[in-house]
Amino acid sequence: MQVSIVCTEHNLKSRSGDDRPNRATIVGAGYSKPRPYCTRPCTQGHAHMNEATGRNTSMKYRNLGKCGLRVSCMGLGKFLKHINHVAESVLTVAYENGVNLFDTAEIYASGRAETVLGSIIKKKGWRRSSFVITTKIYWGGQAETERGLSRKHIIEEVVRAMTFVINQGLAMYWGTSRWSAMEIMEAYSVARQFNLVPPVCEQAEYHYFQRDKVEVQLPELYHKIGVGVMTWSPLACGLITGKYCDGVPDTSRAALKGYEWLKEKVQSDEGRRQMMKIKEITTLAERLGCTAAQLAIAWCMRSEGVSCVLIGVSSTEQLLENLEAIKVLSLLTPELVVQLDSVLGNMPHSKKETRH
Repeated sequence: MQVSIVCTEHNLKSRSGDDRPNRATIVGAGYSKPRPYCTRPCTQGHAHMNEATGRNTSMKYRNLGKCGLRVSCMGLGKFLKHINHVAESVLTVAYENGVNLFDTAEIYASGRAETVLGSIIKKKGWRRSSFVITTKIYWGGQAETERGLSRKHIIEEVVRAMTFVINQGLAMYWGTSRWSAMEIMEAYSVARQFNLVPPVCEQAEYHYFQRDKVEVQLPELYHKIGVGVMTWSPLACGLITGKYCDGVPDTSRAALKGYEWLKEKVQSDEGRRQMMKIKEITTLAERLGCTAAQLAIAWCMRSEGVSCVLIGVSSTEQLLENLEAIKVLSLLTPELVVQLDSVLGNMPHSKKETRH
């Protein structure tokens, strides 16, 4: 079984220093092909993450769930999905601006992403204890015994495998990606029953139009067993940027081969309704003095239990624009959040809230 490795530096610190305002939680969930991932410890001793990344940046750091690992509230993901000359520049600018978490997967760039990421880091000579690398496994193998969580891959086997990797000193933490709340809870129960290592984090899709899982189910797991959340696709494949409000541009992702599903989604009745909402939110963002993308990323960061929001960029300019979302976070007053919920009209509610 292949194991995804995440290199990490951890610094025990209470979440009481969290930068987010207190607010109520809400959520629902979906299920897709689950994947595990894990983290590799550094051998150079522990140091403060803040010291090793941008000292003079506005980057904020949070605990990954209730474990001691400190990560930047924004992480870099999928920047190596398509290998090109921009990758090194993007990685460098992110690091210099305080980003200490880089997410990849064995499937990205046809299996080359992890190798290229390692080559860039080696070239830069950055202190190994100053950044975190998360990677995901699942797609690489082809045999039935090398993929997925089917009946041939029961959850107990995954928990035992991840525990073995950690006990061998190859990893410090492991987490899940696209698992349901029920599966995560089962993994935790297996770990408690057999004295194994439980997952510390779930990677989940989260944006204006995908809210239930992150806002209702995962906060409950955070309070019960300490599982944190690392979210991805805050811009919903570019839909939230407003680029599709007047149709599908020829240079957009939805116009590319292999993204017919995205084009169909944009041109569907539901897609048109979403674009109307994005126009309203874009107007609201302009009044705040920020872009629709910055407001969307800040909105994701403000959610309870979200430790890190992964952003995917294709240029340093796009990266720098997205990083400004950290400054927008302080503008998200309770009144503004209510206003956004009113425009979206999809605020999820837990079963507890509907009982009489």
